[in-house]
Amino acid sequence: MVKQLIVGDAKQELSATRRILERLPEEHMSWKPHEKSMTLGGLATHLINILNWQIAIFQYPEFDLATVPLRREALEKRDDVLEEFDANVVKLDQLLAECGETTLGEEWTLRNGDHIILRQPRAIALRTFGISHMVHHRAQLGVYLRLLDIPVPGFYGPSADESVK
Repeated sequence: MVKQLIVGDAKQELSATRRILERLPEEHMSWKPHEKSMTLGGLATHLINILNWQIAIFQYPEFDLATVPLRREALEKRDDVLEEFDANVVKLDQLLAECGETTLGEEWTLRNGDHIILRQPRAIALRTFGISHMVHHRAQLGVYLRLLDIPVPGFYGPSADESVK
C-alpha cells in the first residue's frame, strides 16, 4: 500500500512538472525576477537536478552534497530540459517499479561531508527531499512564467489562465 501511494504521488507530480517545463520560453532562459533569484534556465535545470537526487535515493544508501558541483551550467533550450527530464523520469519509474516495501523503508542519508542533513526511510526522503522540494521550485517557476505573462498550467485544478468548464 505504501508503494502504491508513493508511486501515484510521484507520477502525478512529475507529470505536473513536465507540463510547466513545456511552457519554458527559450527567449527568456537567462531572465530572473530579482538579483538573488536563479535564472529561468537555472531554475528549470535545478528541477532536473532534484529529479537526479530522487533517482539517487534509490540507487545509493546516502547522498553527499559535498561530492557534487555546487552549480551546474543552466540549460538554455526547452528541448534539452525536456529531453533530460523525460530520460530521468524513465529511470525513476524503473527504480520505483523494481523497489519493494522493504526498500522504501530502508534508511537513506543526505549529508554534506560529515554533517548529516537528514536520515529517513527512502519513502519519506523521496516525499520530502524529492517530491516536495520539486513542487516548491515548480511553484517558483510558475511565478516566473506569470511575471513573463506566459500562461501557467493548472496542477490541482485549473489555473487563472485556464477556463473552467
